[in-house]
Amino acid sequence: MSKTGPSLVDSQTFQTTSKPVQQSPAHHNDHQSFWLWVLCLTGVDYFSTLAYQPSIAFSAAGRLAPLATIFLILLTLFGALPVYYYIAMKSPHGQGSIAMLQRLLFGWSGKLLVLVLLGFAATDFVITITLSAADAAEHLIHNPIWHKVPAIFQSQLGLTLIMLLALGALFLRGFKEVIGVAVVIVCVFLGLNILVIGTGLVEIFTHPHYFADWWSQLRAGDIAVEEVAPGPLSIGRMILLSLIFFPKLILGLSGFETGVAVMPLIKGDHNDDPVFPAGRIRSARRLLLTSALIMCVLLLGSSLVVTMLIPAEALLEGGPAANRALAYLAHGESPKPLASWCGEAFGTVYDLSTVLILWFAGASALSGLLNLIPRFLPQYGMAPSWAAAIRPLVLVIVSICLFVTWMFNADVIAQGAAYATGVMVLILSGCVAVAIERYRVAPVKNWATFPWVTVIIGLVFTYATIAIIIEKPDGLMIASAFVGGIIAVSIASRVIRSSELRVVRFDFVDNESRFLWQTLQHLDVPVLAPHRPGGRSLDDKEKELRAWHHIDDDVPVVFIEVKIGDPSDFFQEPRLSIHPEGGRFIIRVDRCTATAPALAAIALALSQTSEPIELHFGWSDESPMRTNLGFLLFGEGNVPWIVRDLIRRAEPNESKRPRVIIG
Repeated sequence: MSKTGPSLVDSQTFQTTSKPVQQSPAHHNDHQSFWLWVLCLTGVDYFSTLAYQPSIAFSAAGRLAPLATIFLILLTLFGALPVYYYIAMKSPHGQGSIAMLQRLLFGWSGKLLVLVLLGFAATDFVITITLSAADAAEHLIHNPIWHKVPAIFQSQLGLTLIMLLALGALFLRGFKEVIGVAVVIVCVFLGLNILVIGTGLVEIFTHPHYFADWWSQLRAGDIAVEEVAPGPLSIGRMILLSLIFFPKLILGLSGFETGVAVMPLIKGDHNDDPVFPAGRIRSARRLLLTSALIMCVLLLGSSLVVTMLIPAEALLEGGPAANRALAYLAHGESPKPLASWCGEAFGTVYDLSTVLILWFAGASALSGLLNLIPRFLPQYGMAPSWAAAIRPLVLVIVSICLFVTWMFNADVIAQGAAYATGVMVLILSGCVAVAIERYRVAPVKNWATFPWVTVIIGLVFTYATIAIIIEKPDGLMIASAFVGGIIAVSIASRVIRSSELRVVRFDFVDNESRFLWQTLQHLDVPVLAPHRPGGRSLDDKEKELRAWHHIDDDVPVVFIEVKIGDPSDFFQEPRLSIHPEGGRFIIRVDRCTATAPALAAIALALSQTSEPIELHFGWSDESPMRTNLGFLLFGEGNVPWIVRDLIRRAEPNESKRPRVIIG
């Protein structure tokens, strides 16, 4: 049984050692709420897409939008929902699909995949912020009351930039998501949308000519998509075109990753196991199912109402209903108002509700980024030191959002492709993680136990992702820029931080090793000599060491063997096994990410309670570039010089500093 040893980072000797950033408080969150209230926290992101999704759906699929929405609903309920049901079970502390893949994949390939997925996640969050602000600005600009404000606030781009700056200022002053606020915002927004959509559906069902006109236009091939002129359509061709168009509607799937991320906030059963909280998992699945059902109903209803009750020319780019279709109906701007209460007053209330939920969606996304970056990058040694501070990170993220908004000219439709690309890649990564995990845990691995259903779901999402990229490759270009930026910053940070000691604590194989370690700490151990396992015998090594380094026979030598685990990890908790062999002590160390930090930490620890120890190394003829690269990638290389530098940085008092001797 492994026993935990004294923590190095708590020792005064290691004050210069950087500590690993604390994980997100998933395991010990004190503020937990009923799952239905937490649903509202995810809803500010998920449900807020109703502000622009109906317009984007019509822009993408024209009068086929309701049929394409049906395929989106089927993919939601029978594709994304089962995948995230499984992710909720395997990741109950909010880490999501990225963390599942991190656990399943080993080494640098796994780290690189996580960095790529973080790039797509950053795309998702940043475009959520910019797109939400742009659509909020669109709603304000088209509100009649807003026409009375100064001209500086009438520009779509200018108003969006102002809203982003205000969001950044809010976070710089300090912002904490409050579930109670989210509940109010979501309930009001959903209530108003249910009222508008429900009234529209009643209008359609009580006046059948709306449906008849829509259907006759479809059969005639008038689908209101400029680049497509299919001619008369049969039902089969309608279905085929809808399958082609539906990936463009994929923004309606944006809430699943968020639904898993908020799991630590869900109150489970009082007797939940901390490792596998069954009550929390059950409640999280209710959250996912409920939010999916609500969204599916509203997506289909809004698509029917918008397609049948709003003239096509009003929905096209530059039209009065573009990017604000439901607000257009709420203001009573359609040829035939839905109801007598639709007008400026009700429309203004609707706009205010929409702006608030879009604002809160941007705040939620920014908060998600502030939680996501420290969750992964610091434990890889791939975050600059300032990334641990909230305010500098807020400034960087807001600056990126301002640039993205300027680049897209605050155009909601133009940003949709990048948003959809980020969402789809995250969901696709969830499918991959679930497929690998299900196959891995299968008691018998054969064709019968292969996760065919998950693979088929993944293939559908793959088709949707490829279709989005082919249709609008700029989304992939934006996501690739985020991926490249994260990888570049991560590599630079890892190189810069390679000079850190990065040892958190020692573990011990057994109580005997712990006892012998404590004994060595209180003995005057003058010489510590690294020995490469599998090479020469200890007797030969000791004879050569004493001869070349002029060590007397009566001077005890402690040998140390270091075994590298995963060199792609940054922080390490070396496990020590200490045994007397042939009249000498040998310390065997495993679970190390790099040899030099482990040796330096052990030498520093042994020198705390006795005279400074001497580390004796042999000379290496390898080139410095090769050894330094070996240290960065494989944890081995240039060991003596790196050990010396680590010790010098960790122990400022030269008289207490272990000495490194190379001969």
